[in-house]
Amino acid sequence: MTRVRSAFLLLICLLLVTSSCSSAALDDLLAAAGVPDRALDRETVVAGLREALEVGSDRTVERTSAVDGFLADELIRIAIPPELQAMTDALRTLGLGRRVDDLEVGMNRAAEGAAGEAREILWSEIRELTIPDAMAILGGGPTAATEHLRERTEARIRARFRPIVVSKMDEVGLARLYADLAERYNRLPLVSRPALDLDAYVTDRALSGLFTVLGNEERRIREDPVARTTELLRRVFGQAPAAA
Repeated sequence: MTRVRSAFLLLICLLLVTSSCSSAALDDLLAAAGVPDRALDRETVVAGLREALEVGSDRTVERTSAVDGFLADELIRIAIPPELQAMTDALRTLGLGRRVDDLEVGMNRAAEGAAGEAREILWSEIRELTIPDAMAILGGGPTAATEHLRERTEARIRARFRPIVVSKMDEVGLARLYADLAERYNRLPLVSRPALDLDAYVTDRALSGLFTVLGNEERRIREDPVARTTELLRRVFGQAPAAA
């Protein structure tokens, strides 16, 4: 199946979930996609999309919420923020390098802990796609759906996600560690505590990592037959054999 046809089938699935698409309209869409008339019944297409979204969300959450899911992945690892670089460099010269490393580990652990709560948030946002949204996604690239969701819904996701990140930061003692390091730094002459909202920074980086992984999963399901790990996914996004 070509990329365009695969993307068109994804559009069909989106339309079915987000609208009351008629049988006639479904026939037209399938015909335009090059699929034989009624090759996939309505229930199969809907089930295929739901399974694809579930698989993508589960893969994303499983990967990012695992121990070292953020920390060991250079693509999404949360580094010491630039605002703290002077502070952490100074503390390392004082023999506090291990504590600085603990700060970086703690940020990533907080993101990993919060990521485990993200699946339902992702589902709720995907369900808000409209028909015009889906048409725009069709003309986009292999991560068009992820890019669209991030652009249109990131502020709302952040508002729901940040309390989880803050809670996880408390669990791993990150706030106390940061306060301790900042206090030690403030004792040095001619320095002042850097201005940084660490909660916001970790939340932003956690969201960025989550969307990065989700975008990669979207690309895989669209383009890579190996990523279609069930018969239903292969049927909807692959050969689309005729229904009985």
